[in-house]
Amino acid sequence: MREKAAGHPREQAAKTIIGWSEYVALPEWGISRLPAKIDTGARTSSLHVDNLQIVDAHHVSFEVVLSRKHSNRRIHVVTRIAKWGRVRSSTGHYHTRCFVHTRARIGAIEKNIELSLASREKMLYRMLLGRKALEKDFLVDVSRRRVLGKPEKPRQKRSVPS
Repeated sequence: MREKAAGHPREQAAKTIIGWSEYVALPEWGISRLPAKIDTGARTSSLHVDNLQIVDAHHVSFEVVLSRKHSNRRIHVVTRIAKWGRVRSSTGHYHTRCFVHTRARIGAIEKNIELSLASREKMLYRMLLGRKALEKDFLVDVSRRRVLGKPEKPRQKRSVPS
């Protein structure tokens, strides 16, 4: 659903309305749908990863845990480090985290976003989308969730017997 945004003339473009929780795809990493919490109180976005390892001065490897219920569902990723930065957690403590860039698709909109890699093991959502990932494209309706619906699972290729 697109709607005109009020405010500054540069903000007059139509924006997509999303709920407080939506599915996000990270196509560069082969992730077609990952439940994410929308958090307008957080500046940056965060992704739960396991086995974070520095490959070299410019690259990291990690596993994206796709499901809380099925912790064996993982995707291994090697990507370029964007930066190392300090992040203040919701408890007020500072932590140094690795940041990476990737493409994210939320509904029909695809854009480059920056993600901090963290342990969100105790959190309900494995991914948190902050203001920087949402700006210019989305309006959040906090009374709704999954406004954009659940993307279809990609069909797996079946091997055909010879």
